[in-house]
Amino acid sequence: MAVKVIIMVLASLTFAYSKVDITKYIRFYYPDSVIEIKNIILSKEQVKRASKIGRVRIRSRLVSFYLIKDKEGKLIAYAYIDTHKVRTKLETVLYIINKRGELEVAEVIAFQEPPEYKADERWLNIFKGKSIEKDRLNLRRDIPNITGATLTARAITRSIRKVLALWQVVFGDKK
Repeated sequence: MAVKVIIMVLASLTFAYSKVDITKYIRFYYPDSVIEIKNIILSKEQVKRASKIGRVRIRSRLVSFYLIKDKEGKLIAYAYIDTHKVRTKLETVLYIINKRGELEVAEVIAFQEPPEYKADERWLNIFKGKSIEKDRLNLRRDIPNITGATLTARAITRSIRKVLALWQVVFGDKK
């Protein structure tokens, strides 16, 4: 019975997310791009390394990056979608990372908590140009808190460290 419930929940989540075209969000920033999805299964060593670099727990060995290419097929940037819990509900954020491993875009594309707790664009822009190699990304030390929305600030900061660490382990080490 429990297995049947788990399968039903996973199927409904897959269906719900399949209706969302993530590429439309990416094309807002790169309108003439070609977008390729790259599913990667991390080794146990990569998971350990990304967890250590990002100072976060990596919960899955399967990660999906979107490779953003120009019309000639030259790589321009990478995108990653991260869904995480803020307080009791989920938030989904689009991250775009340039070829140097620096965050270019952080855009909240779904936020189920009350709207007054949502991070605004001005605060998200603080992360622009940050990388896991050169920046510590500590909330309240390096990154200012969001007054009245500490849990949101904490969740996004942790998520950014995770995404940048995953990028470093998967793509950055190959430089």
